Amino acid sequence: MEPSQTTNEQQEEEQLVTPWEVSARDGGKIDYDKLIDRFGCQRIDQSLVQRVERLTSQPAHVFLRRNVFFAHRDFAEVLDAYEKGDKFYLYTGRGPSSEALHLGHLIPFMFTKYLQDAFKVPLVIQLTDDEKFLWKNLTIEECQRLARENAKDIIACGFDISKTFIFNDFDYVGGAFYRNMVQVAKRVTYNQAVGIFGFTGEDHIGKVSFPPVQ
Repeated sequence: MEPSQTTNEQQEEEQLVTPWEVSARDGGKIDYDKLIDRFGCQRIDQSLVQRVERLTSQPAHVFLRRNVFFAHRDFAEVLDAYEKGDKFYLYTGRGPSSEALHLGHLIPFMFTKYLQDAFKVPLVIQLTDDEKFLWKNLTIEECQRLARENAKDIIACGFDISKTFIFNDFDYVGGAFYRNMVQVAKRVTYNQAVGIFGFTGEDHIGKVSFPPVQ
C-alpha cells in the first residue's frame, strides 16, 4: 500500500463528513483544512471579499467579513463572469423533514438572499421532498406537506418574488428537469458519490440514485 493512500485512509477514519453526518473520532474537533483539501475548495481571503464589495458596490455580508463562510468552490470564476457581463443564477434547496426551519437551516438562505440582492440575479430553490421519503420513515403525502410548510419559512426570508422560483421534486421532476438529471448522472462516478455521500452496501438504490436529482 502506498504511504499516501494510508494517510488518506487514516484521515477519513479520523473524521466523517457527509450531507447527513459530521463526526470526529473520540469526540475530537473537525479539521477544516483537511476538508478544504478533500473537497477541492479554496479559502475565502480578504482580497476576494474586497472584490465582492467592489463589484456589488456594497459591504460584503457579515458571514464573509467575519469568516463564518471561509471556503468556496469556483466563486472567483463566477465573479469573473459577472465582471464580463455574463449572466448567472443562484441555486439552493432544502430537504423538508420537519415542520419549520431552525437557525442552522436559515443561515444559507440568509446568505443566499444577500447574494440575490447584491448581484440582482434569479434564484431557484429546490425542495427535495422525494429525498426525505427515501431517507426517512415518512409517507409521500407527509413529505409533500412538510415541503409546503418549509416553503412558508423560506418565503419569509424576503427573496425577490419576481426573480425566485420555488419547487418540490414530487410535483416538478420530468421534462427538461429529467434531461439535466441524466446529464449530471453521466458525469459523476460511483466512487465520487461514495466519497461525498458515504454510501455503503447496506443503502438501498433509491439513496444511490438520488444525488443527480439534487
